[in-house]
Amino acid sequence: MAVSRPSNWLSSSLGRQLVTAESALLQGLLDEIFGLELLQLGSWGASRELLAASRIRRQTVIAPQPDATVDLVARLDALPIQTATVDAVLLPHTLEFEADPQVVVREADRVLTGEGQVIILGFRPASLWGLRAAGAREGFPPGLQRMLGAGRVCDWLRLLGYEIVLERKYLYCRPWDAGIPGSRRILRRGLMNPLPAGAWMIRARKHVYRMTPLKHRFFRERRRALGALPEPTARNRP
Repeated sequence: MAVSRPSNWLSSSLGRQLVTAESALLQGLLDEIFGLELLQLGSWGASRELLAASRIRRQTVIAPQPDATVDLVARLDALPIQTATVDAVLLPHTLEFEADPQVVVREADRVLTGEGQVIILGFRPASLWGLRAAGAREGFPPGLQRMLGAGRVCDWLRLLGYEIVLERKYLYCRPWDAGIPGSRRILRRGLMNPLPAGAWMIRARKHVYRMTPLKHRFFRERRRALGALPEPTARNRP
C-alpha cells in the first residue's frame, strides 16, 4: 500500500526548486527517448513539468491517489496496463513511497516493450537528506517510507536483464535550504561545496534475449554419422 505524496512540501520553496531542477535534469534524457507510450508512475509536483521535454505524445501519469496531474488512479504494483505496450517509464521518487518497491520495479518491467527504457529518481540514504529523513517521525519529505541506494536498485534492474545506461548523482544542497538561487546548486556540486549528493538518477534499457533452439542429440549424431559415409565411386558401383 502506498503512502500519500508530500503535496504540501512540494509546494514549498525548496520543493518547487527541487522539481524544477529535476525537470531540467530529465530534459536531455527524455528528448532522446522515442516511442508511442510514456508512463509516469507516481505524481511529483503540482504540474506535469517532469514530462515537458518528452517527444512521446501519449503521456499518462498513474498514481494511487487522485491529483490534478493524475490521469489514472491505480495501484502501482498491479498496473491496469497490457504487458509489453509501453516505451518508457518514469519513476520520480516513486519507490520510496511504496510498501514493496521491488514489486513496482517488476511491474514497470512487465509493461515495458523490448528495448524500452526506465528512468528512476531517488534520494541517497548516505547524505544530509538521508539523515534528515531518519530523524523525522513522518519521514522527509513527509510520507517517505525509506530511502534506497542507487546500487540496490541497479541490482534489481540487472537481475531483470537491464543495461544501466546512465547513473548520476545530484542535489548538492542542504535539506533545509529555502532560498536556492536557481537549479545550478541542486544539480552541480560547485567548487566550494563539500556536501555529498542527496539524490541519484538511473537510466536503464530493457533487453530481450532470444533463445537459440538446440537440436536433439540424436539428430546431431545421426547427421554426423551420415556425413562420414563414403560416397560411391565408379569403381565400386554395381
